[in-house]
Amino acid sequence: MDTTPTLTLPREAGGSMGARLRSLVLGRTQDPAWARPSLLGVLALTTVLYVWGLDRNGYANSFYAAAVLAGTKSWKAFFFGAFDAGSFITVDKPPAALWLMALSGRIFGFSSWSMLLPEALLGVASVALVADVVRRTSGAVAGLVAAVVMALTPVAVLMFRFNNPDALLTFLMVAAAWMLVRSLQTGRTRWLLLAAAVLGLAFLTKYLQAYIVLPAMVLTYLLLGPRTWHRRAGELLAAAGVLAVSSG
Repeated sequence: MDTTPTLTLPREAGGSMGARLRSLVLGRTQDPAWARPSLLGVLALTTVLYVWGLDRNGYANSFYAAAVLAGTKSWKAFFFGAFDAGSFITVDKPPAALWLMALSGRIFGFSSWSMLLPEALLGVASVALVADVVRRTSGAVAGLVAAVVMALTPVAVLMFRFNNPDALLTFLMVAAAWMLVRSLQTGRTRWLLLAAAVLGLAFLTKYLQAYIVLPAMVLTYLLLGPRTWHRRAGELLAAAGVLAVSSG
């Protein structure tokens, strides 16, 4: 339990825009006053760490870079993850990881920056989600420590500056875990179903590697989920259906 003394600052009432902005910057009233500014600082440093000198990697994995380029020229190649604009052959992975990079290339023009920037931003988003999911279960201090560890892990720095599928895979797996925790805390089944849908998108990123976390997530909900055992089992079956559809 986080026993750090908290300084409660006045918040504006209700759902006004000012109240939402203050909540974004200062965090929740029950959190320490330093928690949200510290996290924003960590995310700012993470952005610099992941984005600075991004073009040093050139086109990174040229195999996937060619598929990204093909996706900027042909929507058919984009959808199927083809290696070439003529869609003669697909790459060795599902296309989800290529979609973000190809969309960025269509918007900003194909370049090393436009291809790798989405990967770096996925890294920043992953750090933010890790911080929030740990904060929800273990307190503000643990959440901040988790964010720093995630941001500074050498393999993460490398992965989120490269165009392999692992950046999107990691983000989606973390997002699924975050949604599962939201389901446990709020008792809302929709969060469980969203977690299943996101994990299905992770399958479209790197096949069965996405399911590494699946046994732990199922067991966690089965043991700790709200309502009765029979209700939890039924909700997990519904989530399995969502997972099957989104994976396909």
